[in-house]
Amino acid sequence: MARRLGGDRRKLARTVGKRTKLLLLGREIREGLIYKIMLYWILTNVAVMYMRPFLYMVSTMFKSKTDLLDPTVEWIPIEWDAANVWFGLKFMKYAVTGLHSLTIAGTASVLQVLSCSITGYALARLQFPLRGLWFALVLVSFLIPPQTILIPLYILFQKLDMLRTPLPFLVPALFGQGLKGALFVIIFRQFFRTLPKELEEAARIDGASALRLFVRVMLPLARPAILVVFLFSFVWHWNDSYLPSLFLGKEYATLPIQLDNLQSAMGDVPGYVDTNITEQVYMAASFWFVAPPLLLYLIAQKWFVQGVERTGLVE
Repeated sequence: MARRLGGDRRKLARTVGKRTKLLLLGREIREGLIYKIMLYWILTNVAVMYMRPFLYMVSTMFKSKTDLLDPTVEWIPIEWDAANVWFGLKFMKYAVTGLHSLTIAGTASVLQVLSCSITGYALARLQFPLRGLWFALVLVSFLIPPQTILIPLYILFQKLDMLRTPLPFLVPALFGQGLKGALFVIIFRQFFRTLPKELEEAARIDGASALRLFVRVMLPLARPAILVVFLFSFVWHWNDSYLPSLFLGKEYATLPIQLDNLQSAMGDVPGYVDTNITEQVYMAASFWFVAPPLLLYLIAQKWFVQGVERTGLVE
């Protein structure tokens, strides 16, 4: 009887050990509890690292001057001051500068999607003389630092009487160039190369021309690449401050330009007493600056991730 009880206990101990090992390690390493704990620990740290500046910005813009000077107040304000949010809007001249930024970013993004998709499709699928050379030139234009050609570009736009207007951003975008245009051509080229050739062959048998094949067959299938290129182009144009300050100036100021000149803009708003304590107003203005692209990404997040996977950007 004692031997039987001892055997049952050893058997139970082995069973418990196997189940504990299976729970901790899993049949595969990705199924184990240890792996999941380590994964969530890493993801939590990465999320905190990226979200901390944004949370600090939101917390600071609601602080009063007293809370801002109080070292014991770090995240949650004692006295909530929503006036900072309103002053941030007024200092940024949001209705005007936001419209300028939206016009440039939105229009340039649409034009780059159209022109770069056509160029990428031609480089991926069409046969024409020196196709490899033209693609090599696209790669070279991608590798050349844009700062090296700013002076020739400025002189060119000045002679064409395009300065102080959005045309220095829209005209290059119309021809597949502009901000990161070469990268977008490469993205579309790589995407169209992944599509099966049977689609083209079936369309050509039905008598479709190259243009009709692109518009009716290839372009609808390129929605993931279109979304990725549009979001990248929109965010890069929206955030750019150097080129707008060079080509536009104060006559057609965008949000980044206005944010750079925020200190001087504070004295132009009636009802605001200018002091040296302006950090909360800067945070409020920065929040209004990042809010539109952040909202756009939150809406299109699912399709954007799928588009990045299908265009090969994660490789």
